Amino acid sequence: MSDKNAHSYWKSNIKIVSSLLVVWFIISFGCGILFVDALDNIRFGGFKLGFWIAQQGAIFVFVILIYIYIHLMDKLDDKYNQRASEESRSDTQEDSP
Repeated sequence: MSDKNAHSYWKSNIKIVSSLLVVWFIISFGCGILFVDALDNIRFGGFKLGFWIAQQGAIFVFVILIYIYIHLMDKLDDKYNQRASEESRSDTQEDSP
């Protein structure tokens, strides 16, 4: 992989990680602590929603985010592996007489 592709790959990776961390922060800190009073007016499975998110929901979201990260990174890896193989093929074709 060329330096330009490596830089672009890591930039995309950081963008994915950052966006997933923002979602996790909003769910765990925002819904579990900051907005808990407003969410406690809603019931979920017999429990106040703010309490449920703080105790269970944030964990479920975290596990879901792990699977989303795996899926997005597989797509990103495929994209850059395909690009790297195309570059190596074009380099081989340029070198051959």
